[in-house]
Amino acid sequence: MQKIRFDFNPMMAEFVGEHGISGQEMKDMLAELKAAHETVEKNRGQGMQGWMDLPYDQDDVVAEIEKTAEDVRREFEAFVVLGIGGSALGPAAVQQALNHLHYNELPADKRPGPRLYIEDNIDPERMAALLDVIDLKKTCFNVISKSGGTAETMSQYLIVLQALKEAVGEDYRRHLIVTTSESKGFLINVAREEGYKTFYIPDGVGGRFSELCPVGLLAAAVCKIDIRGLLEGAKDMDARCKSSNAMENPALFEAGLMVKAMEKGQNISVMLPYADSLKLMSDWYAQLWAESLGKNRTLDGKPCNVGQTPVKALGVTDQHSQLQLYTEGPFDKVITFLKVDAFRCQTPIPHGCEDIPTISFLGGKSHNQLIEAERQGTEYALYRAGRMCQTIALPEVNAQTVGQLLYFLELVTAYAGALLNIDAFNQPGVEESKLAAYAVLGYDSEKHNQKREEMKGRPSLKPEYQF
Repeated sequence: MQKIRFDFNPMMAEFVGEHGISGQEMKDMLAELKAAHETVEKNRGQGMQGWMDLPYDQDDVVAEIEKTAEDVRREFEAFVVLGIGGSALGPAAVQQALNHLHYNELPADKRPGPRLYIEDNIDPERMAALLDVIDLKKTCFNVISKSGGTAETMSQYLIVLQALKEAVGEDYRRHLIVTTSESKGFLINVAREEGYKTFYIPDGVGGRFSELCPVGLLAAAVCKIDIRGLLEGAKDMDARCKSSNAMENPALFEAGLMVKAMEKGQNISVMLPYADSLKLMSDWYAQLWAESLGKNRTLDGKPCNVGQTPVKALGVTDQHSQLQLYTEGPFDKVITFLKVDAFRCQTPIPHGCEDIPTISFLGGKSHNQLIEAERQGTEYALYRAGRMCQTIALPEVNAQTVGQLLYFLELVTAYAGALLNIDAFNQPGVEESKLAAYAVLGYDSEKHNQKREEMKGRPSLKPEYQF
C-alpha cells in the first residue's frame, strides 16, 4: 500500500526562525503527548469515539452497502444526498477526490454511477434548481440525519416526499434510503413506519467523524468508489499511529505542533491543497477542526476559549488571492500543503509564443511540473518570510491514500482535544443556534418558549447604525 508522507520541517524554528517551534519545545511536550495518546486510546470505541473502530467492524455493513449501491446504479440515473455538516462534507470531499472532476457532466456510458447531488443547504432557490435538473422518476434520495431532528435535512425530506408522491405515487418508498441512528431520534421511527431501506449510524460516531460509516460509504459506493480501500487506508494509518511516542507517531506529533502553534498565537489553520481533487478536503477539515476544538470550557469546567480557525484555500488559485497576506501579514497562521506526487494524467504544454521568453520557456514542460513548481515556490516564499507551514504528500490520490488522510486528520483532532483538555466530540455552540432558530419559527415547547423570551431581551437596534 502506498503511504502518505509528512514533512514538518517548516514548522520548526530551525527552519523558519523565531516564529517556529523549537526541537526542545517538542521534547518538553513528550510526556504530555504520551498522556494525550493514552487518553484517546483508553476511550477507543467508547462514548463518541466509536469512529475509531470503523476500519475494523463493518464487514457485514460494507457488503450490504455494496449490494444496495449496485441496485441503485441499475435502477436510477441520479442519487441525491440530503444532509448537512458531516453528512454532506465528507461525501462531497471523497467524491471530488476519487471520481472524475466533471463526473456529473460525463455521458452515462463513461460515468461509473448515477449523477450525484449533495444538497447541504436550504437556500430556497437551490431545491428548486435541483428539481429542475433531475427526473424524480429516475432519482434515489439518501436522507441522512442521526437524530431526525435536523431541521435542514428533514425540511428537504418533506419537500422531496411530496414531490415523489406526485411523480411516482405509491412507488415513492423505493426512491428513498434513510441513514440514521438505529436506537435514537425521530427518523428511525419514520423509516420503520414507511418501510424505507435503512442504514445505521453507530451511536459513538458524530457527524464530522462519520465519513467512514454508511453516512459516507453509501454515496461513495453508488458512484463506484472503492469503499473497502478507504477503510484499508484508515486501518493502515491507525497502525502507523499506535505508538505513544510522538517521535514515532505522525498524528500525535502533528497534534503537538498545532497545539504549540496555538499557544504561540498562530490561531489560523490554512489547508492549501495543490490538487483540485483534494479541494473539498479543506471543507471537510474545516468542520472537523473548528467544531471539535472551538470550546469555551475544559473538561473540568474551567473557562478556556480555545481553538484554531480553519481557512480553506486552493493552490495555485489562492496564490493570487491569499498568499500576500500569508507571507507579509500577521504571524497568526499555519499553512498545511496537500501535495500529490503522481497525478492521474499528464497535461503537456505545447511549444509556442517563441518571441516571448517568459511564455515560450513553458513549452515542453507540463502542468504536472508547473503545479509542483508553484507549490515549491509558495513554500519557499513562506520560508523566506519565517512562516510556519507543513506538507502532507499523497503518492497518488486513490481510495487508500484518501482513507489514510481522513483517519490521520481525525486522530490529530482527537489528540489535540486531549492536549487542550476539552471535549472534542460535542458541539454545544451549534446546539444553541438550532434552539434559537426553532424559537424564531415559533416551535412550541418549554425550552423554545424560554429561548424566544430570552431573545426578546436583546438590545434594541439603533437606527444610526443602519443605512
